[in-house]
Amino acid sequence: MHQSSSVDELANRLREELDRYSPGGKLPSSRALVERFRVSPVTVSRALAQLTAEGLVVTRPGAGAFRARPRAPLPRTGDTSWQEVALSADGAADLVPRTVDASGVTVCLAAPPPGVIEFNGGYPHPSLQPERAMAAALSRAGRRPGAWGRPPLDGLPELREWFARGIGDTVTAADVLISAGGQSALTTALRALAPPGAPVLVESPTYPGMLAIARAAGLRPVPVPVDADGVRPALLSDAFRATGARVFVCQPLFQNPTGSVLAADRRPEVLRIAREAGAFVVEDDFVRRLVHEDAGPLPRPLAADDADGVVVHVSSLTKATSPSLRVGALAARGPVLERLRAIQVVDTFFVPRPLQEAALELVGSPAWPRHLRRLSAELRARRDAMTAGLRLRLPGLALPHIPSGGYHLWLRLPDGTDEARLHAAALRAGVAFTPGRPYFSAEPPAVHIRLSFAAVASTDEIAEGLRRLRTACDEALGGSGAAETVRQTPAGL
Repeated sequence: MHQSSSVDELANRLREELDRYSPGGKLPSSRALVERFRVSPVTVSRALAQLTAEGLVVTRPGAGAFRARPRAPLPRTGDTSWQEVALSADGAADLVPRTVDASGVTVCLAAPPPGVIEFNGGYPHPSLQPERAMAAALSRAGRRPGAWGRPPLDGLPELREWFARGIGDTVTAADVLISAGGQSALTTALRALAPPGAPVLVESPTYPGMLAIARAAGLRPVPVPVDADGVRPALLSDAFRATGARVFVCQPLFQNPTGSVLAADRRPEVLRIAREAGAFVVEDDFVRRLVHEDAGPLPRPLAADDADGVVVHVSSLTKATSPSLRVGALAARGPVLERLRAIQVVDTFFVPRPLQEAALELVGSPAWPRHLRRLSAELRARRDAMTAGLRLRLPGLALPHIPSGGYHLWLRLPDGTDEARLHAAALRAGVAFTPGRPYFSAEPPAVHIRLSFAAVASTDEIAEGLRRLRTACDEALGGSGAAETVRQTPAGL
């Protein structure tokens, strides 16, 4: 075996040879394995660690590695049917029954089967993540004085200051709490602002993860339609008046899933309407750092123009870095900040300090602006490749808006399309997309799908994925009128 052999290859060889040793028998020393397989000591160490994690090998400091003894038989499976009664009775007295349904979230988190092109991903492909910069930042962070100690409950002051500067000059570090990513921040915000059973106004369509948070907390999501310019102020005002809601959750910049940006003339209207209703606006500013290369100047966050403490601002580093760099921020003014702080401390204590230190190291390094510039260019190229491919292969899928930020496109399917049937056909053809139904808190006005162009490896993979999607449309729609619409109608791009 050559020096370049992988850890997996060595682990496989050792796994095949374990039968030579009796349970508890000692394996050759690390030095002997290095010499025999001609690999580095690090490779040997990692291969043994892999077998240890699988329960096949036991290591003893100073003594070596040994074949693990057989595990005891698993105990008899008990009867858990009683839990059906206990769990159903749990919310019997709730005004709005709590429903814990993660299906709308897991469709964006779960990796598709091998060979399936990932148009359903919720995060940029590893090739778009700053892996070397993050590794270097984590290494430096681990050596910082006090890096493994307890951080301030609100978060590291320097990191809070960095997030505050990104929101606007009207926000200070004292207004910011560090959170474990955007999802955690949204959970904290909804728990702080609305009691169980209360209505909460949401954009329609909107992010399924936020709907899941609301329903798990026993809240009642009430849809407010959006158009190409964001939420419609007249309908927002009507919804506040009709429901008595005290919270509105929105994504003013590159909204998920439509990609719309709240128009300049609507921004002060949204704040005014919420203030008059005595309500909070939760601003989920989730993809500000995923702007495309051809975008013009971005509007400021709503929080930057809010003098009265109406806005609770949520932002995160995760989308622009890695799913595992779960570092975000909550920003608010007034008494609500103390409530947010109290709930976050009760739920999570604090965000691990090494992760906060690593985030500081990353955003303060020369690699950070280089990464953002490269990401901006790559996202534009992939968006353009997907829109061009749709024109070519699926011209009948309506794409009313091409965003200049974010990582996906939102398409309307022809009337009469069976969303579930198309989704199944796409998986058989080797491509996964995100169905549109989970994005609506009530009955959807039409059938939609969301296609991610950032979770794939290249523009070539985008072209292949669209070819497979065309195959799926041909299979699922057959000779129907919807099929002819997909093939022949101009795309409206």
